[in-house]
Amino acid sequence: MVVVEKEIFINISAGSTRIAITEGEELVELYIELSDQQRMVGNIYKGKVQNVIPGMQAAFIDIGNDVNAFLPFSEIGNPENLGNISISDDDDHEDQPPSKNNSTKNEFDPAKDLKIGDEILIQVIKEPYGGKGPRVTTDISIPGSLLVLVPNSNIIGTSRKISDKYEKRRLRRIVKGFKAQGFGLIVRTIAEGKDQNLIESDFQRSLETWKQMDEHVRVDKAPAIVYQDFSTADQVIRDLFTPEVSKIVVDSKSAYKRLSRYIKEVSPDQLHKLQTHRKKGSIFDQYNVEEQIQKSLRRKVWLKSGAHLVIEQTEAMLVIDVNSGRFIGKKGHEQNSLKINIEAAKEVARQLRLRDIGGLIVIDFIDLHESANKKRVFDELKNALKKDRAKVSLTEFSSFGLLEMTRQRVRLSLLSTVNENCPTCNGLGMIPSKDTILTNIENWLKRFKAKNRDRRLTITMHPDLANYIQESRNKLLKGFMWDNWMLIDMNEDPSLSPDEFKIYSKKRKRDVTSEV
Repeated sequence: MVVVEKEIFINISAGSTRIAITEGEELVELYIELSDQQRMVGNIYKGKVQNVIPGMQAAFIDIGNDVNAFLPFSEIGNPENLGNISISDDDDHEDQPPSKNNSTKNEFDPAKDLKIGDEILIQVIKEPYGGKGPRVTTDISIPGSLLVLVPNSNIIGTSRKISDKYEKRRLRRIVKGFKAQGFGLIVRTIAEGKDQNLIESDFQRSLETWKQMDEHVRVDKAPAIVYQDFSTADQVIRDLFTPEVSKIVVDSKSAYKRLSRYIKEVSPDQLHKLQTHRKKGSIFDQYNVEEQIQKSLRRKVWLKSGAHLVIEQTEAMLVIDVNSGRFIGKKGHEQNSLKINIEAAKEVARQLRLRDIGGLIVIDFIDLHESANKKRVFDELKNALKKDRAKVSLTEFSSFGLLEMTRQRVRLSLLSTVNENCPTCNGLGMIPSKDTILTNIENWLKRFKAKNRDRRLTITMHPDLANYIQESRNKLLKGFMWDNWMLIDMNEDPSLSPDEFKIYSKKRKRDVTSEV
């Protein structure tokens, strides 16, 4: 088995914190936290029920933000957090896992029992997106470095990525020795091989965090945040700093000191992997990360064979089209298509991780006729997606040759994080043609003439449109004047968008564009 070197690079600037993860020098994951964006996933709030809508099978919770949080009834898996949200040392909890299908939940009917004004303890599981509030759950958990603390439960679980059954037994035995009643524990992958003292220390830290949070729950008035999860950089180190990571390089002295203290507590034997960026210039430039980031923002992604992917984001879904491009195969069409599709399947899996795209995804591979070849492509994609931490579900090829899949959406995609909608095209990606704009001007003049007696106007437009009229459509402008019996001057204004125009009345000496 080939071991791929995994590295983490952290760039901290005034505007953002960027964390890049590479495998074999290839960028596979990128996390960006902008200074003006509040990260919410993992935060725990003492909220107040604002509305209960049985038809939507959901409730809306006031957590102190501009937009209420969205709580589906399916996420109410722990009624212990409804109303009686505070804990105490003598609380008596049943030994049951935090399951959305447990018997306690079945006795609780959110549509009837959840009331407006009720206080509720909830945790954010999805960032706000597209004007929607954050998605939340009542299944609270406190992630530590080695363990995840699950209140109101006595479950003991281990990460599926720990494959050694004897190591699993050892870890479960250790956890059973110190686990407190009423608190479940899940052993994380990074705990593999760690001694009992480190594991128990991590439990005590998480338990102390819970007690501090409980004090806020008792005192603070809803809505209020009672627990704030780590920053993006700290969270990535907590969740992804596994033994497979060969080094972590950070370009901030303060971040280095903070991460150094953290690693000393949980994995002191791995401290040598943490480094500071001491060379002049950008850390991302030195390790060839910046160029890969810029490529990840493009619509077209080239493959080594000369084929390419076209990635289109719509409101409803993401569409990926596989094209042969410059690929020149030496075999028949079926084999050439198979080769491209297998290469594309690997790249699709990487792009989904890198761009952090969630929701419905449709992939249009190059047509294959043989069922065995379709299965090879499907298996290749499925295998490549095993590296993805997000939950993924995919179906076989449809009768139209399309492959559909879904990917868990937790945070904003990379494109949504670093970009904003174009004010000119309103996110469409296209603007009206110059002749279409001229038609709009002509229609405006006709409507204006029907309502006003002004006959001396000035049309101000972008220089590109003005040049187009002078070079190709000058007669058309003269036609406007003759048809409407108007005297029209033309001005240029580079501050206007290419599809925008403004019309001024010389008689009234003001802008009259909005009058019609």
